Amino acid sequence: MKIFKTLLLFLLASTTMTAQTKKSFTLDDLMWGGRNYRNIQPRALYTSWWGDRLIRLGAEEVALISDEKGHRQEAEVLFTSSDVAPLVDDGTQGHGLNLYYATFPYAEQTVALLQTSKSRFLYNWKERCIEWSQTLEAGSSNNEFCTASRSEAYTKDWNLFLRTADDHVHQISTDGSREIPYGTSVHRDEFGIHKGTFFSPSGNLLAFYRMDQSMVTDYPLVDIDHRVAEAAPEKYPMAGMTSHKVTVGIFNPANDKTTWLQAGDPTDRYFTNISWSPDEKTIYMIELPRSQKKAELVAYDVATGRRLGVLYTEEHEKYVHPTHSLTFLPWDETKFIYQSERDGYNHLYLFDTTKGELRQLTEGNFVVLDLVGFNIRSKSVIIKSTESSPIRNNFYSVDIESGKRTLLDNGVGVHDATLSAGGKFLFDRWSSPQTFREFTLRSVEKPKVAPSILQADTDPWKGYAVPEISSGILKAADGITDLYYRMVKPVDFDPAKKYPAVVYVYGGPGLRNVEEAWNYRARPWEIYMAQKGYLLFILDNRGSCDRGFAFESCTYGHLGVEEMKDQLVGVNYLKSLPFVDAERLGVHGWSFGGFMTTSLMTTYPDVFKVGVAGGPVIDWKYYEVMYGERYMSTPQDNPEGYEETSLLNKAKNLKGRLQIIFGYNDPTCVPQHTLSFMRACIDADTQPDLFTYPSQGHNMSGHDMVHLHERITRYFEDYLK
Repeated sequence: MKIFKTLLLFLLASTTMTAQTKKSFTLDDLMWGGRNYRNIQPRALYTSWWGDRLIRLGAEEVALISDEKGHRQEAEVLFTSSDVAPLVDDGTQGHGLNLYYATFPYAEQTVALLQTSKSRFLYNWKERCIEWSQTLEAGSSNNEFCTASRSEAYTKDWNLFLRTADDHVHQISTDGSREIPYGTSVHRDEFGIHKGTFFSPSGNLLAFYRMDQSMVTDYPLVDIDHRVAEAAPEKYPMAGMTSHKVTVGIFNPANDKTTWLQAGDPTDRYFTNISWSPDEKTIYMIELPRSQKKAELVAYDVATGRRLGVLYTEEHEKYVHPTHSLTFLPWDETKFIYQSERDGYNHLYLFDTTKGELRQLTEGNFVVLDLVGFNIRSKSVIIKSTESSPIRNNFYSVDIESGKRTLLDNGVGVHDATLSAGGKFLFDRWSSPQTFREFTLRSVEKPKVAPSILQADTDPWKGYAVPEISSGILKAADGITDLYYRMVKPVDFDPAKKYPAVVYVYGGPGLRNVEEAWNYRARPWEIYMAQKGYLLFILDNRGSCDRGFAFESCTYGHLGVEEMKDQLVGVNYLKSLPFVDAERLGVHGWSFGGFMTTSLMTTYPDVFKVGVAGGPVIDWKYYEVMYGERYMSTPQDNPEGYEETSLLNKAKNLKGRLQIIFGYNDPTCVPQHTLSFMRACIDADTQPDLFTYPSQGHNMSGHDMVHLHERITRYFEDYLK
């Protein structure tokens, strides 16, 4: 017995010593912007497609990984930066040349598209020469290059320009200004809009946005980086107020003429999802009224700008939210795929340009997340969807004729893949809760063939004290809907102890926090807090994305109400756990999550002891037109909803410690939100805390991210632990 006890003590001591020797993370290790962040990141594999061949990219060299049949190569080096730099004659001596950004636009040619700080060029690695080059415009922005025509669209001083392959510059607009910008993203980047120029398939024509925002109110942001601070106003159309007007032009460099689409009065209308027909004779646009309750797919004649008619109309009493342009079948120019949520989930529909809708291609209680491309030989479309689970992303091929779906990956985890130009292969970057990350080359045409593993990353956190991370399902406040959560337990978790818990929340449209990726997509700050003895809990409530229209839109007209009910379900679950201290509950979130944090602290003031709200919406009447009115209608049409969800009315309820943090130059959730709440708290004699980041926007950048998360951590350390 003595020997047994001695051995047991030795084993326990050894285990304790082993645990104690594990390293702890710092915020400089974990946070992007941290001084040591890159040193403990996993090895990355940067790739590009050359037709159906996979290329590995590096800072100094480019190598072939697999051939056109998917056979793995022994990293055959195609060229190096030292091969290219001596041939560059733009005066840079190759400065700015970075082979990580190399692309291979022509499948049958041994050329790579490269650029320095002053020029863009095609390098032929077989002939060891530069075949073509084009000047880059200094000081330009909104740059878009078309490989088909080798033309580049760009903006400068609010005007739009087109540089053609012969290096000739066409100035498309001359009246551009801050009031009337050309070629930029419009409608505040809503409706899937992220740019303002759209090349035709051949690249010989250019469609573009012109935005008249002269009638939009200036929000008075301030630039402090001067001896005397200067005004830096932001055109910001608030809910219920005057919005900008958008028109669409088509520029032809052959005659230097612009044709304007005859869409009618643009007042209180949204123009989005611009698409070209393959023959370039027709351009399509999805149009919505300001209410966003109806979407029309409208065709226009390219030559004259004349409105040809409406191909499809979709209406809903809440809202219609189109975010995808048309995708034409590469083997049939008369047919295209349209994406819609009309049956409750985002799915694909096949249309004919003259006959209209033909049939639904995908259906079921899952979301098509992305249309990746096509395999022409099998006449199939490649998609990414949540079919196997609401917290998974997997790739499928869909037969256009039968609608049959074939799984292309291993069916687990979260996958992010690129499709080869010929549609034969997927380069799949994937992970699962137990698999850190793997890179896999998969055959689209023979998905059951054993995949070729190109590189398997080891866990870069080996040797560190990493907490236990798990996931589970709770029923929503409606008693029906499944909600997914992530739990991060404290490092060296002891079930006999009671721990403080922090609920991290976002909760709004367009984002989900819990996915079946490595560590269930735990954020770095959660790992840091777990080291300090906190339990972290993250729940995707109703109103968040990728669960279907009903799941997202149940919050319509009263944002925050149903979401908080679901978060309280999570809180009650936490309170039921013997190792959670119900008297030490905190909450933290940013943006919509900042709104949720402040809402929870002031709606349920006896539940949370401490909260940190970042960049919060405080009153939806201060938020922008497009997003705000989609989910809340206007303050004029929904006064009860705006009144119910305004946190200005709840400032008097604050009991716990609440810190609000915001970027001083936030153009998204403008400072008026936070400042109005502080005023309301002063008037109500409640005591929140305030911190701001000068010269920062809605999210912090650079090393300020480390400072921010240290600030957040200290607040919980001071008042919750």
